[in-house]
Amino acid sequence: MQKRVLILGIGNLLWADEGFGVRCVEHINQRYSWPENVTVLDGGTQGLYLVQFVQECDVLVVFDAIDYGLEPGTVKVIRDDDVPKFMGAKKMSLHQTGFQEVLSTAAFTGSYPAELILIGCQPEALEDFGGSLRDVVRAQIEPCVEIAKTYLAERDVVLEPKSKDLTVESLSPDQLSMEIYESGRPAESQAYRYGDARFIPVDNKDA
Repeated sequence: MQKRVLILGIGNLLWADEGFGVRCVEHINQRYSWPENVTVLDGGTQGLYLVQFVQECDVLVVFDAIDYGLEPGTVKVIRDDDVPKFMGAKKMSLHQTGFQEVLSTAAFTGSYPAELILIGCQPEALEDFGGSLRDVVRAQIEPCVEIAKTYLAERDVVLEPKSKDLTVESLSPDQLSMEIYESGRPAESQAYRYGDARFIPVDNKDA
């Protein structure tokens, strides 16, 4: 039987580089086609709602922004049992479930991927509400996708370039695509950059 493969991007598009993982799977969705045994998923910040997808796959490829404490834009690849300890750049709120808990829950139920790879990028900025990826992080999307393609090819799973004539169905609402999201952002003089100004003091914005 063919191995079931899940290519998963996680993160929060509303907080700058925290959206790195989601932009990686968006890139794959726009440019590549894949076999029927492969699922490409924008996991966003769905937390435990992702457990069922993780339980159903044999091979899991995850893209995420990871705070390794390194230079922004640094890419690090973690495999198999070492992955859970590195998941998630940071929690943006107390109610956001970390992906570590998704993996732990899947393991507890006995349905855990046989192979797991985390392709993570060190973020530069996370406190820019409504912001997009910084250039140094954006530049790592294609290299990280190439890492995933090589990893999958070693397992006889090939991502083929999409025909230019093929209609692409978005993984998330069109308004969140990188091009539309960035072009529609108001100037800083018109939109607060650091979250909800009613709850976050302005003098903490550079903290």
